[in-house]
Amino acid sequence: MELAAAAAAVRERLLARPGAVRIPAAGMELFGVADFLGEAECEGLIALIDAGRKPSRVMDGHPDPEFRTSESCDLPPADRLVQAIEAKLAGLVGLDPAFGETIQGQRYAVGQQFKPHHDFFSTGKPHWQVQKLAGGQRTWTAMIFLNTPEEGGHTLFPRAQVKVAPLRGNLLVWNNLDDEGEPNLQTLHQGMPVVGGVKYIVTKWYRERRWTPHAARAAAPPA
Repeated sequence: MELAAAAAAVRERLLARPGAVRIPAAGMELFGVADFLGEAECEGLIALIDAGRKPSRVMDGHPDPEFRTSESCDLPPADRLVQAIEAKLAGLVGLDPAFGETIQGQRYAVGQQFKPHHDFFSTGKPHWQVQKLAGGQRTWTAMIFLNTPEEGGHTLFPRAQVKVAPLRGNLLVWNNLDDEGEPNLQTLHQGMPVVGGVKYIVTKWYRERRWTPHAARAAAPPA
């Protein structure tokens, strides 16, 4: 019930914000905020991504080499701009900032994609034994488009029957769990291939408890 109460508080906060809308999505909670970030903020975050980007990874690996082909990086928490974005997101959703993971930046060039996946952790997979010690399940996802590519790069929720175009400064927020606080399979989503130009986004994931990455590192098996 704690997760359900927390989700209700986020929902009420989002619906009360001017300019925020609930996007019709079958079986899941999905919200949008246009122009959440300004041009200067977006450009600053893009520069940070370009400075730190490396080939993206997938937890536990994946047999399909084309599953996630973007580049990504964690943004430096001590950076003033990153701190300002963190505060802005916390003010939007009302969740304890200590529950949030480090913001991740992602870059998609032409042809790059992230095939259908969930943001929540699959409790039957090896990574869950580590992640449940590091804050538990992912609850909410906040994703911001930092630019508008020439073509493609949409975010598709195939089961929820929603496709969102990447537009500079716009934000998507969704609940990864259902009304019972369990992983919601309807939240399946993908970053569709970029057809023209480049796409930049940042993503913030929130946990059910305080995020403690040091606990995850301590519990992880030797490489």
